[in-house]
Amino acid sequence: MTDPNARSAPGQKDGRAPRRWRAAAVLVLAGAVIAAGVLLTGADDGKDGGRAAREAADARWAEGITPEWMAERMGLDVPATAGSPRAAYEVTSRFDTGILTFTLTRAEAKRYLEKHPPDGKWLEPTSAQTTNAHDFAHFGLPEPETLKKGIRYGYVCPGATAEWAQSPSDTYDMSDERCVRLYAHDHTPTHTRIYLRTHFAPGTTPLPPTPSP
Repeated sequence: MTDPNARSAPGQKDGRAPRRWRAAAVLVLAGAVIAAGVLLTGADDGKDGGRAAREAADARWAEGITPEWMAERMGLDVPATAGSPRAAYEVTSRFDTGILTFTLTRAEAKRYLEKHPPDGKWLEPTSAQTTNAHDFAHFGLPEPETLKKGIRYGYVCPGATAEWAQSPSDTYDMSDERCVRLYAHDHTPTHTRIYLRTHFAPGTTPLPPTPSP
């Protein structure tokens, strides 16, 4: 029962809060609900922001990866005359990525590309070509998709079936008989850098033993 002797706050009638106070309370409550929703959804920046953040968090570069090991998994070779050969293998929850790069003289590169021809023909990037890859940045190199001059690329399919070789995909093919995307970049007047990248189903590729400290 309301105390008839109770005093109301300024602007208050019949023991009720003024309208402007009630409106402010509603706004505060709505803000709290929105903030809680953002926290529950993982502060998703766009449609795939939360997923991308989770994938980045669980990604790791495997240890003990050598150019010879990576070339064998790709079904290719690293010429004995190759300069600065480097390889890496990234493990994620969605797919694994193997990368390999080295440099050759122009003449050596010509022989290497003739030995490993692409399915179809060599392609050149378009001005609209973009990439979300950050693979070769692991070596401090630009991603081959971002290069516009002196670059050609194609799908090299060592041991692939004819059906797969006829329709290689830009997405993540993880079949046993896979194609490797090969980029050749004439980065100096005398030398060509070879970039190789392929993908594997997660957890299916036995990794080399971790080196002892």
